[in-house]
Amino acid sequence: MADGNKLHLTFSQIINMNVGFLGIQYSFGLQQNSMTPLYTFLNADSDQLPLLNLAGPMTGLIIQPIIGALSDRTWSPKWGRRKPYFLAGAITCSVALLFMPFSTSLWMAAGLLWILDAGNNTAMEPYRAFVADKLPPEQFPLGFQTQSFFTGLGITLAAISPTIFVTLIGSGKSASGIPHWVYGSFLVGSVISITSVLWSVSKTPENTPSAEEIDELRNSKLNILSPFRDIASAITSMPSTLWQLALVYLFQWYAMFIYWQYISLSVAKSVWNASIGREGSYDEAARWTSLANGFYNIVTFLTAFGLVFMARKYSAKLVHMACLTLAALAMFYIPMVSNKYMLFLPMINIGIAWASMMGIPYIMVASSIPPAKNGIYMGIVNMMIVIPMFIESLTFGTIFKSYLSGDPGNAIRMAGVLLILAALATSLMKVKGRGNDLPAVMGKGH
Repeated sequence: MADGNKLHLTFSQIINMNVGFLGIQYSFGLQQNSMTPLYTFLNADSDQLPLLNLAGPMTGLIIQPIIGALSDRTWSPKWGRRKPYFLAGAITCSVALLFMPFSTSLWMAAGLLWILDAGNNTAMEPYRAFVADKLPPEQFPLGFQTQSFFTGLGITLAAISPTIFVTLIGSGKSASGIPHWVYGSFLVGSVISITSVLWSVSKTPENTPSAEEIDELRNSKLNILSPFRDIASAITSMPSTLWQLALVYLFQWYAMFIYWQYISLSVAKSVWNASIGREGSYDEAARWTSLANGFYNIVTFLTAFGLVFMARKYSAKLVHMACLTLAALAMFYIPMVSNKYMLFLPMINIGIAWASMMGIPYIMVASSIPPAKNGIYMGIVNMMIVIPMFIESLTFGTIFKSYLSGDPGNAIRMAGVLLILAALATSLMKVKGRGNDLPAVMGKGH
């Protein structure tokens, strides 16, 4: 036993509890790699892309903290605390993924993206809290980096799926102009989304709250305003480490949202000298970019557990600074790539950085969060992710058109500058408790 009623879990148990993250991240990977091509096949203009991707930050901003607050107040002997939200989110994702490739207009695709993101966010936030609920603090690094591993694996599968389906079913298109590989990728995502979550739900029981916690849950009055009061209270008493992380995330996630929206356009221009109007060349560029993104996610799941060792040796803060710097260097290099095979070189840096983004910040802040508020604070951490994305969605279309000459390569370069600023902001963080003493904590073993 460890940390009260928390058992040290075996490595296989930690894997089982996080398998559901595979489906969530496969869905997220399809958004990263296939939504910009899907929009362009439906005749979107490049400066429309930020607004068309507004669903992600908006639903994350609204849904995740509310779900976090609700899940903190939930307990069922049969279903548990976090699992009902996993299941509801996974079902919603599966339905949206099923219908997405059948979009007949730009706004139908955008509307389905709102539904898809609502499902993703309903499932995502409780999963972060699930790790903090289930594991003792000394196993936080392994738990969160296992999620990073499944992030890499899920997004890799989503990224290579276009190439696989072009090989299997050819490069034909539907009457609405959507390539057949889009149908295959999204239909597979629909299946993986629900089956992986069902695996984790069936394999991992939740910890039963103490008698005092159950009494508190029964006595607390839950109404429509409860989540908002809980969120406001949590923000006003939020540990300083989380405020410092918010500055890091402002630069980091603005940069990554630019990258996902404009990487296929940048590669199309620098490697194929193609624009959206040149359909054949852009189609090939979009699929190759997706393959390269798949490669960086292979790097992510290969390096995720290695970063746990590096964090143990050098501290989580230094590891994250180094990884953000590697990603920035990659962003500066990408617009100069003219050979499609050389695109895989900067993806090594991005893959390492993505492994850090998906796990290391949670290691830095997890021990600063009161255990009874794991759900709501993980939701607030996600607000820190989606607010920069929301700002990017509202502002970057104008910046791209007016100040970056409408050049997607300049967009990627700007992402590099922002990642350098994120690394500098990380250096200013004062990580307290176990997050700052990670080498000693991890030395206890699992």
